[in-house]
Amino acid sequence: MKNIAGREEKHIWKNMFIVINFRRVAGFFIICCIIAIILSVHFTRGHVAAIAVEPIYQGDENNKTMALTCNVFWGEEYIGRMLEVLEEKDVSMTFFIGGTWAEKFSGLVKEIYDRGHEIGSHGYSHPHPDKISRKENIQDIAKAEKVIYGITGEKPRLYAPPYGERGPAVLEAARELGYHTILWTIDTVDWQRPAPEVIIQRVLNKTENGAIVLMHPTAPTVHALPSIIDGLKEEGYQLITVGEMLKQLPVNKNEG
Repeated sequence: MKNIAGREEKHIWKNMFIVINFRRVAGFFIICCIIAIILSVHFTRGHVAAIAVEPIYQGDENNKTMALTCNVFWGEEYIGRMLEVLEEKDVSMTFFIGGTWAEKFSGLVKEIYDRGHEIGSHGYSHPHPDKISRKENIQDIAKAEKVIYGITGEKPRLYAPPYGERGPAVLEAARELGYHTILWTIDTVDWQRPAPEVIIQRVLNKTENGAIVLMHPTAPTVHALPSIIDGLKEEGYQLITVGEMLKQLPVNKNEG
C-alpha cells in the first residue's frame, strides 16, 4: 500500500510540475508575443510617420511646371500691385498667409481669394516652430486656420512653416491637422530686398521641373515679377499653384 501511495504521490507531483512548467512557458510565450506586437506597432507607426510628415520641396520632376509662392506676414502695401501683375500675366500664385496679418488685412485676404489665387497657412503668430512644442504648433496652426476660414469660407490645407523650420514637432502637428508642409526649391531671398535683377536671376538660373519658388511681398519682388513670369513662360514652363502641383505627384509622395 505504501508503494502504491508513494507512486501516486510522485505521479501527482510530476503532473503538477508539468502543469506549472507549461503555464510558465505559455505565460512567457504570451508575454513575448505582446512585447513583439507592441514593438512592431511602435516601429511601424514611427516609420509611417517619418514618411507621412516629410515636407514637400518640389513637385513632379516629369512635368514642366513651376509654382510661385508668397509668404505673407508683412508687406501689405505691395500685395495690390502683385495681384495686378498676376492678373495681367494670367498666373495663379499660392499665398501662405499669417493669421495675425489676416486679421489686420482681411480685405486683402478676401481679394487674394476672390481673384482665384490659392491660400495656404503661414501659421498664426510667426513663432520659431522648432522652439515650441508639438501642442503649441498645433494651437498656432489651428488658430490661423480659424482666421483664414472665417474670411474665405475655405480651410487651408497647405502649411509653410515660418523660417522654413521643419523639426518633428512642426511636421507632426501639421500632419495631425491634415496639412501638407510646403517648403521650396528656389529661394529668392527677396526679404533682403536686393535689386530686382538679382531676384530675376535667382529664379531663372535655377529653373527645373516641379520647382517651388519662394517669394515675399517687397518692392523689388513686385518689379521682378513680370520678368520672372515672362522668362519662365519663354522656357516653356506652365505656372500652377502648389495645390495643383500636388495632384501631379505620385500617391506616396503626396501623403506629406
